[in-house]
Amino acid sequence: MRAVDKLDLRVADGEFLVLVGPSGSGKSTALRMLAGLEDVDEGSVLIGGRDVTTEAPKDRDIAMVFQSYALYPHMTVAENMGFALKLQRLPKARIAERVAEAARLLDLTPYLDRRPRALSGGQRQRVAMGRAIVREPSVFLMDEPLSNLDAKLRVETRANITALQSRLGTTTLYVTHDQVEAMTMGHRVAVLRDGVLQQCATPRELYDRPGNTFVAGFIGSPAMNLVTVTVGDDGALLADDLVVPLPRGAVSGPEVVLGVRPEGLRLVGEGGLAMTVQLVEELGADAFVYGEAMINGAAKRIVVRVSDGALPAFGETVRVALREPHRVHLFDPATGVRNP
Repeated sequence: MRAVDKLDLRVADGEFLVLVGPSGSGKSTALRMLAGLEDVDEGSVLIGGRDVTTEAPKDRDIAMVFQSYALYPHMTVAENMGFALKLQRLPKARIAERVAEAARLLDLTPYLDRRPRALSGGQRQRVAMGRAIVREPSVFLMDEPLSNLDAKLRVETRANITALQSRLGTTTLYVTHDQVEAMTMGHRVAVLRDGVLQQCATPRELYDRPGNTFVAGFIGSPAMNLVTVTVGDDGALLADDLVVPLPRGAVSGPEVVLGVRPEGLRLVGEGGLAMTVQLVEELGADAFVYGEAMINGAAKRIVVRVSDGALPAFGETVRVALREPHRVHLFDPATGVRNP
């Protein structure tokens, strides 16, 4: 099995592209191939129109930020940031100038004389980014740089990274397994599974028009509700009184996979689908109600987003209906590919 198979991606100059997928999907391997840290068996890698497939990493005009900070503990922040430039034998004045500019962009100026042990995790990650910035590369490669940070700092740092990338305008490829991180940071997002590209599109398009059931289930938190339903003469019959009208010719077979986002469902007083509540997740203004419903004789997990009204209790039976019947997603049950 290939770690990455026939990956074809074109990244525009100045674009922020995120590679996302579960563990083992090939996203970090793809990044390492671009960096020259992994061999390419077939195809080629081009940067700025130049074929760099056989070139050494140091000759590719890239800078990489890893999950681990990999800072030299005996060096100060300024020395860590300027080390690569020192190896290039740049004049000391030029090195100091670049380090000072990167430190200003990253709010690291007060810490330039400190050593890594005196910094927080977020500050160390900014130093690692500063080390990449001072090199002024054509491409930034970032391999899960925020995974070692706590939740609050992760949110804060990803906002800093996107603002910084926008200011610098440097083409950036960013790897993460966190789909929320991908959706909030990328101009476009490439979804990988088992080394194969599933879809590459803007975050909004991935959410509104996922190309297959994998993307539909992976993008969005909580995930899209996906159930296989029987297609009747007048619509897709789920169970009880819940019928989904389908456009003429929308489905050709006897069954279809129906996808509905949690916000596409609502709780109703009568009719609809009977669901037994298993968990209520309160998030302030919104809440997610998780439950189990019998659909075509099988128990299925359903998630409903609730933004107003009283919340049901654990074990209570509620009724669920579609908020907007025309805003459903249809997928082929055999291939998982989206119906047009």
